[in-house]
Amino acid sequence: MNYHNLPNQDGYFGEYGGQMVPPQLKTILDDVAKAYEEAKNDPKFIAEYEDLLKNYVGRPSPLYLAKNLTAKLGGAKIYLKREDLNHTGAHKINHCLGEALLAKRLGKKKLLAETGAGQHGVALATAAAIVGLECEIHMGAIDIAKQHPNVIRMRMLGAKVVSVEGGGRCLKDAVDSAFATYVQNPGETFFGIGSVVGPHPYPMMVRDFQSIVGREAKKQIMEKENRLPDYLIACVGGGSNAMGLFYEFLNDDVKMIGVEPAGKSFKPGEHAATLTLGKPGVIHGMMTYLLQDEKGEPLPVHSIASGLDYPGVGPQHSYFKDTKRVEYTTANDVEALNAFMELSKTEGIIPALESAHAIAHAIKFVPTLSKDKIIIVNLSGRGDKDVDYVAEKLDIK
Repeated sequence: MNYHNLPNQDGYFGEYGGQMVPPQLKTILDDVAKAYEEAKNDPKFIAEYEDLLKNYVGRPSPLYLAKNLTAKLGGAKIYLKREDLNHTGAHKINHCLGEALLAKRLGKKKLLAETGAGQHGVALATAAAIVGLECEIHMGAIDIAKQHPNVIRMRMLGAKVVSVEGGGRCLKDAVDSAFATYVQNPGETFFGIGSVVGPHPYPMMVRDFQSIVGREAKKQIMEKENRLPDYLIACVGGGSNAMGLFYEFLNDDVKMIGVEPAGKSFKPGEHAATLTLGKPGVIHGMMTYLLQDEKGEPLPVHSIASGLDYPGVGPQHSYFKDTKRVEYTTANDVEALNAFMELSKTEGIIPALESAHAIAHAIKFVPTLSKDKIIIVNLSGRGDKDVDYVAEKLDIK
């Protein structure tokens, strides 16, 4: 099966994806899709984007052999794809620059988006500043309190930060709020979705911009080991960092593992393990796996990592689950916290709590593998934004 032929022209990955939106929004989304198709075939657009990735973001990001952690666990070799070293501290900048350049190409005046952990908000505000656009970010009130340093960064970068007080006051509610604002004035605004979610063309577009991660990783592992890895591991909320790493390897004999947040428990409202416990439904303009009640309404969710507490998931991940191309598993809050501290103390790298979920699974999984195996873990972001929260949780004075 060639996994690079998707989505189809209607934006479907198998039965997932599409455009479940009001007619007036469909026209605008079709315009975005058309503009994106033109842009990705325009050498000038690609050259400007690649120049920013190299000279502004600092790509390629290193592929680092975590020697200490590998030795401690006593199994497979662990490589870390260091997206935490990008300008703004996460993988999010890869697609935010693409979206900002596309917005400018379309003649839009403002970038609008939601954010959970704040990394997408910071990246989009950064991209807005560099290309000269206004920026408005919607963020749940709970996440604003948890991720205060990122809120300050967004404001310093010139963005307007809107605190969302309704619903569960986290990522889903921020998306709802941003969408509602977008529908009021879609003509001058570009909606910069923060993951491989939402209506077509966003899951495809964000995936394409993020696929730089996997392209680099493939080249780097061939240079270092002269062969492909045995496993790729990445955390999955909406799923952009995982998709970015996985996409280039889809047609290769490489196993892939996406790690969802098991939160406090598997009781409804205490986790965000969408692919593990959800079933197909509609959220935010797409058909995908969804944590939902008997009426099809999204359930409340929880993760210690604000960027993972989303009841849906990217539609292409739903397709990968059904076709068994990717295995999806979970790590809970305690495991993520332990992994956060383990990587910090063992390798001197403080990871984002989101990325710590992928590290947590690697810590469990690697000792079961032989030493001739190779895994790449996507270290999707750095943990600066989480240190105060973790310090409070673990009573680190």
